[in-house]
Amino acid sequence: MINIYLSQKIRQMSPNPVYYSIPSQLRRMENMHILFWLLKDISWCLNFKVLGVLMIIPTLSVAIYITIKNKEYKSELAHNLAVIFWIAANSTWMICEFTGIDETPIIGGFDGRHLALIPFSIGLFILLYYYIFLRHKEKSEDHPLTM
Repeated sequence: MINIYLSQKIRQMSPNPVYYSIPSQLRRMENMHILFWLLKDISWCLNFKVLGVLMIIPTLSVAIYITIKNKEYKSELAHNLAVIFWIAANSTWMICEFTGIDETPIIGGFDGRHLALIPFSIGLFILLYYYIFLRHKEKSEDHPLTM
């Protein structure tokens, strides 16, 4: 009964659904990206400084590549840019810990790890801009909403 109700609701919401699919090569890149990111964060957790810092390069590079390949959809672009800034923030925080400045006062009540707030905030503002100003335009156009 619930399944019938839900299928009717879905059909009412979208009589001609637009599908978004990811090419298999890009999906493999996304999966590799997750592996790189996990290796970077595990290195951070285990205090493997050299490996952690080295893993920033492939993690960020693949995120940038994925962003460039998905730039045609505003939703994908916004979310992938947010991921890039998330990795940048995460990497900033990691480097601050590795160098010992994570708890060093910089300005006012801010210390080294608070430097990560800059890229975190940029990523957040990109997503806020997308959801406040762009998403409703995408809904009215014939674009698949990926989020």
